[in-house]
Amino acid sequence: MKIAVDAMGGDKAPTEIIKGAVQAVKKYPCEIILVGDAEKIRDILNRETDGEIFPITIKHADEVIAMNEHPADAVRTKKNSSIVLATKMVKDGECDAVLSAGSTGASVAAAQLILKRIHGIGRAAIATPIPTPRGITLLLDSGANVDSRPEHLIQSGIMGSLYAEHVLKIDKPTVALLNIGEEETKGNEQAKETYQLLKGLSTINFAGNAEGRDIPTGKFDVVICDGFVGNVVLKFGEGLALTIMKLLTEELEANGGAKLLGEELIKKTFRNMSKRLDVSDNGGAPLLGVNGCCVISHGASDAKAICSAIGITKSYVDSKILERIKAAL
Repeated sequence: MKIAVDAMGGDKAPTEIIKGAVQAVKKYPCEIILVGDAEKIRDILNRETDGEIFPITIKHADEVIAMNEHPADAVRTKKNSSIVLATKMVKDGECDAVLSAGSTGASVAAAQLILKRIHGIGRAAIATPIPTPRGITLLLDSGANVDSRPEHLIQSGIMGSLYAEHVLKIDKPTVALLNIGEEETKGNEQAKETYQLLKGLSTINFAGNAEGRDIPTGKFDVVICDGFVGNVVLKFGEGLALTIMKLLTEELEANGGAKLLGEELIKKTFRNMSKRLDVSDNGGAPLLGVNGCCVISHGASDAKAICSAIGITKSYVDSKILERIKAAL
């Protein structure tokens, strides 16, 4: 299996991207093609591998799409950018999948313009895995499209259910519609119409409405919404988790909690909490609905997150989700 990795995408590119690729080929049976500035990549790769041979090659790209550029315009004008060339490698059959931690908008635009959407899919959706006490809740769409009609949400439900079942290995995953209440009469016109359509769908395990608090508790396996709402929920959750950890640390230090409970116990507790909530263990969010495997990583991804994302990318391809989605639709 060959995976094209955008080496120039992300806040910590290219160093952490390359480190993650080296970790991944040691862990997973795959070949990595690093796409980006060949000279920079080669220098870092030589340093990280120390002369050892790994299944990693380089494809030069002399342009990079920045976070502040208009995604679709940049994809159309920067033909030699790392994300465009990496995506084209999937289109041309040179690679089985593409992974990027760069501009999410550019990744989505490149996938939709180059790979195109699967026939019958109106909107692609980013499926973000969120760690919960029960495992993983898959939230989609988390930012690919800010406007969605009921039929697009139905498609997200079908695709999310298939991904949860075959990649996350959840038996008969429950699918819920994000809303402002549990009752089927709640919500705006989009939500009410979507609920009725989901209720009549026999191909997924529809479990009703989900409220915002149900996402972090893991009450449902898959939660669907439009990309505007999903992205707000995702960013709010990230900020809230960081704030809680910061406040807890400050209070323990201010009140002598570390001495009272024991520093080792505090450190162990924080390590365990961090491990359970560590998004880097689920560092990749697939873009479902495009005619090729495209996985998007967080912009702040480090080597561990990139390695994890490559593992997720491999599972995506191995599970033949594209074929399953096409069959389901």
